[in-house]
Amino acid sequence: MQNKALAEARWILGVLIALWLMALALMPLLCIPLAAAVLFTFWFFRDPERALPPDTRLAVSPADGVVTTIDEVEEDEFLKTRMRRIGIFLSVFDVHVNRAPIAGEVTHSEPKPGLFLDARDPKSSFLNQSRSWVIQGEKSTVLVKQITGAIARRICPWSVVGDRLGRGQRFGMIRFGSRTELFLPMEAEILVQTGDRVRGGESPVARMP
Repeated sequence: MQNKALAEARWILGVLIALWLMALALMPLLCIPLAAAVLFTFWFFRDPERALPPDTRLAVSPADGVVTTIDEVEEDEFLKTRMRRIGIFLSVFDVHVNRAPIAGEVTHSEPKPGLFLDARDPKSSFLNQSRSWVIQGEKSTVLVKQITGAIARRICPWSVVGDRLGRGQRFGMIRFGSRTELFLPMEAEILVQTGDRVRGGESPVARMP
């Protein structure tokens, strides 16, 4: 498939490669750090294939990273109900492609302006720039929230309202360190704990009702 993640890096790579070529001619000592920056950019925008768990009742993680939050909240923006929330912090070393936790239709996708606090700060959940996705499955509905961080300044949506997503299908990414939150029905059985490392599209995080 086309690597959409790498396509998001095209202007960054273009600038870095142009600077490397200039350094090659004018300042050879800069070639090494610039080459390292080019290689890191290729690595950061990687998009590996993932193996889904066979049980279709298992919701998979929407992101790579470390589980930092598991709680219950009133989701009063879109679904207007109490939900279980799993918060995942993505460092600059994690894959930043986001994937659908369940199969279903995108019924809502809305960006929200905001700040760029460190994504590890709990206040980033409601103060930072974000985009919320509502995915309506056959038996239940979930919400995925992409949240920018101090370094991440852009959310890249790859899907639109009306798209049908398979479980684990890519729907967007966040550039550089960030946070992803998954809101689940109260009846969902949470299968992870804080501190667990998860992989988007592969790690089971909940068993759906």
